[in-house]
Amino acid sequence: MLIGVGLPATVPGAEGERITDWARRAEGHGFSTLGVLDRLVYDSYDPLVALTAAAAVTRGIGLATTVLTAPYRNNTPLLAKQVASLDRVSGGRLTLGLAAGNRDDDFTTSGVDPAVRGKLLDAMLAELRDTWRADGPGGVGPAPQGELPLILGGTSRAAFRRTAQYGRGWIAGGSSPSGYRANAEQVEAAWRRHGRSGRPHLMTLLYFSLGPRAEWLAQRYLMDYYAFSGRAESIVTMALTEPSRLRAAVTAYQDAGCAEIVFMPCDAGPDQLDRLADAVL
Repeated sequence: MLIGVGLPATVPGAEGERITDWARRAEGHGFSTLGVLDRLVYDSYDPLVALTAAAAVTRGIGLATTVLTAPYRNNTPLLAKQVASLDRVSGGRLTLGLAAGNRDDDFTTSGVDPAVRGKLLDAMLAELRDTWRADGPGGVGPAPQGELPLILGGTSRAAFRRTAQYGRGWIAGGSSPSGYRANAEQVEAAWRRHGRSGRPHLMTLLYFSLGPRAEWLAQRYLMDYYAFSGRAESIVTMALTEPSRLRAAVTAYQDAGCAEIVFMPCDAGPDQLDRLADAVL
């Protein structure tokens, strides 16, 4: 089981220096990956910029968008150039996670109809692949350093199909281990239908908050971040706030077939990263 950690790039008030310090400390602890969330209409850093900052101060830790909402970024050649540039700057450490997204205001603010986000994502996946070919349209470069690992998010049949058609793996946005296993089985079934060999790389995001104010920190952040969803209270209850619960989650998700967990912080304090490392590494 690989254990990654998210950058606190969507935690309000996290200064730029905290992002880079967090990245250095995460690499020093031995986490597998630095993940990052994507929101437009929110007080947060752009995920590609945050990962570029992390790339500049680290040498070996993986970098992943977990996930990038591609369809509101409605200039695919520009996105292809940004992603490939990050991959090159990092020495080929990027895993590109993409999903259709579920926040209508991110789309309307971008002038994109949220009703067609799935069709847009399908078109963008094909165009990204074609743009990165040596003979891609318009001579847009650079290309990624190697074959760029692509993971897809979402729990619709279309998301599972995209994973099998384009991806190296799939990532869940948080669920129970039993719910995760049910979705993972659908991913694997789509994988087989498309004649893919091997197995998809299965990932999940889980929120954590540790220390004396753990529950309060989780509630403060998640109630704000998920206010749009109508599910914020239930998401708060899923946050892992005790070391024993984190360790149990690692075992349960591993048993459910998950290969990599990215623990997302509810607070940007460096003690959170240290406490997580003590609990699960």
